[in-house]
Amino acid sequence: MTHSAKPRARAADKRRRLTTEAARVLHEQGVERTTLADIARAAEVPVGNVYYYFKTKDELVMAALSEHSAHLDEFTDRLNRLPDPRDRLKALIEAWIDQREVAARYGCPTGTLAVELDKRADGVLDTQAGVVIRRLLEWAGCQFRALGLPDPDDLAVTLVSAYQGMSLLANALRDPDLMARQGVRLLHWLDSLQAPDQTA
Repeated sequence: MTHSAKPRARAADKRRRLTTEAARVLHEQGVERTTLADIARAAEVPVGNVYYYFKTKDELVMAALSEHSAHLDEFTDRLNRLPDPRDRLKALIEAWIDQREVAARYGCPTGTLAVELDKRADGVLDTQAGVVIRRLLEWAGCQFRALGLPDPDDLAVTLVSAYQGMSLLANALRDPDLMARQGVRLLHWLDSLQAPDQTA
């Protein structure tokens, strides 16, 4: 690595740490309660350095949403390696169940952020949160379509709505087992779905 490349690498590492920690801290504390100093502390970056990478908290929120989007893309890429679309959907649900403790404590990372940002007047950041959720809906719709099921996009809405609902209730009731039970019901629901030519 050249002498000039080292500072660039360090800067990229700091920005990456800030983005990663912004996604985590905003999920755990919410936008309004989180300060730039909170994120700087979590990322182990001097608070004065944060302004070099992000001028405002809104820019950090946007970076956190990009982080959620990148995480979703990485996750669905891994799921796409499974040969059967039903298995991909089941693996998605199982991942939700595995995250039940986090969901019971803080809710869905993107869903809670979308709800909080919707209360703001500017209407920019909440739209970006919706983009992340739409990507999940589109991916799920593709899986239902590959299974030859009718109304695949509506099935995707049913699935993602169920996840948002069980995350919300698990969080409100502080009950991770609720998420596990509802996840099992979703798995049974998936097994019950058959393409028209398979029901004869």
